[in-house]
Amino acid sequence: MAEKINLAEKLGLFNEYWAPRSIARFNGHDVMVVKVKGEFVWHHHDDTDDLFLVLRGSLDIEMPEETVTLGPGELFVVPKGVKHRPVAREEVHLLLVEPTGTPNTGDPATAAPRREA
Repeated sequence: MAEKINLAEKLGLFNEYWAPRSIARFNGHDVMVVKVKGEFVWHHHDDTDDLFLVLRGSLDIEMPEETVTLGPGELFVVPKGVKHRPVAREEVHLLLVEPTGTPNTGDPATAAPRREA
């Protein structure tokens, strides 16, 4: 039987930045929460879009042609193949949905290991 998930409770279980935690699986995808602060690496995903939903704080998603700024309750999807870099000037809490096994850097050699929350 499925259980409800409290996002704030899951986010309270860890303090590391840029280390996504899987909280559910959905049709071959991981639903994850992550805390971010500072600049992530420039990267792209050849085979999948990249979804960002801000739960708390303000996130800039830098791309070569534009920067998109998201606040709480706002969502943006970076199309597959588009180079991008998330930047958080303060601690930001995000919900991410990606196909299971997608490396967060676009490169399995440099990706953070997928962990459960």
